[in-house]
Amino acid sequence: MAVFTEVPFETAAQLFSELQLGTLSSLKGCEGGIENTNYFASSDQGDYVLTLFERLSAQQLPFYLHLMKHLAQRGIPVPDPQADKAGDILLSVLGKPAAVVNKLQGKSQLQPGAAHCAAVGEMLARMHIAGRDYARAQPNLRGLPWWNDTVPVVLPFLTPAQAVLIQGELALQNHIAASSAYAALPRGAVHADLFRDNVMFDGDRLTGFFDFYFAGVDTWLFDIAVCMNDWCIDPATGARDAQREAALLQAYEAVRPWAKAERQLLPALLRAAALRFWISRLWDYHLPRDASMLTAHDPSHFERVLRQRVTQTGAAAWT
Repeated sequence: MAVFTEVPFETAAQLFSELQLGTLSSLKGCEGGIENTNYFASSDQGDYVLTLFERLSAQQLPFYLHLMKHLAQRGIPVPDPQADKAGDILLSVLGKPAAVVNKLQGKSQLQPGAAHCAAVGEMLARMHIAGRDYARAQPNLRGLPWWNDTVPVVLPFLTPAQAVLIQGELALQNHIAASSAYAALPRGAVHADLFRDNVMFDGDRLTGFFDFYFAGVDTWLFDIAVCMNDWCIDPATGARDAQREAALLQAYEAVRPWAKAERQLLPALLRAAALRFWISRLWDYHLPRDASMLTAHDPSHFERVLRQRVTQTGAAAWT
């Protein structure tokens, strides 16, 4: 979350009136994140989040918004987009595509234990199952084609050792993506960005997943790997935490048992997930956009995670 576009209070108040969400009482820009303009907004009817989309187009956005509506209607605790009188959930504010969703209760758990990881694993499996009949399709826009396009852009900012690592790993991931085992992976709608700060808890009780604006159709295993690379590691070193890994995976598999190909390719997809976020953080760090509340994430974190994953699996290739 960040603020790229300043929204006057009067503009937001008029929007809330049109959405029949009551009288707006407060509007505050959200810190953190790097993609969209976000405001916390409160009215006499509740608490909401107003988002203006800075990169995603009006053609891309229905996939994300209707996915959230689809999941909410199936009992998955996610933000529910609010509709206008015409029933539209894709809105317009200051000439930019926008949405208003209800604000989830609770807070992020930035130092999770095994119980938190188990709750995430269970809910992620439920989300994957709930999304199986979601009719809209859109690829993961930060998937392999984007990695192939973006690595050449960030290469000039890397040391020789970093360049060797990122190019070698990209070559491996292209090889894996062309394999029969990869083709056999179950897939569907994925969150693709389910970090600790995108999940809400009340104590040990998970109260919701949010920030679906990197979602797409991809392998469910990639979604699991993204979670493991954040929820089940030591942030300082990138090293795995076996207890939290076991809690997350066992809880997930209790809801949706894995396919054989998923067990085979988990080490490779853990590397893929680390590579994806190293590339995107390099891009955001070295090629930043202007925003009034924007701090780019440190790219070295996911370099460490990737090196840890490479060390764990060695130079093996998967076919």
